[in-house]
Amino acid sequence: MTAEDLARVHELDKICFSLPWPQRSFRYELEENPASSQWVAESKEEANGQGKVVGLIITWLLVDEVHIATLSVDPQYRRKKIASQLICTALRAGVAQSAVSATLEVRASNEAAQRLYYRFGFQLAGRRPGYYLDNGEDALILTLHELDEDHLNIIGCK
Repeated sequence: MTAEDLARVHELDKICFSLPWPQRSFRYELEENPASSQWVAESKEEANGQGKVVGLIITWLLVDEVHIATLSVDPQYRRKKIASQLICTALRAGVAQSAVSATLEVRASNEAAQRLYYRFGFQLAGRRPGYYLDNGEDALILTLHELDEDHLNIIGCK
């Protein structure tokens, strides 16, 4: 992710989430948060030859844990393995920085996202009641306990 991506990243966040991050939060992650790593996925289908941001992931390295802070893919580009590629990239980067586990929160109603995370080996670790402020929905806490190169190879992260 670069500063030039921020407007599109914020737009994508608004498309994908009922509680989008403020644009200043993305700028903070990019420019000021030393624990943060950010990646975007781009489509090369634009007529002008420029890539269009169609997905993003932001993670935080907290001691030896990768925390997936946000992940989104443009609805028109879903089911093309973009989210999986972003997760693989982020987890590999975490392993390279000595992470041994990963965690995230996901809406209890977001079964599609849960299925994606379970395919990576995440397991249900807990629940945060009323976590989402827009509707009071619970968040499920998912954790991947044994994050290492062997696990990434087994699940097909290239």
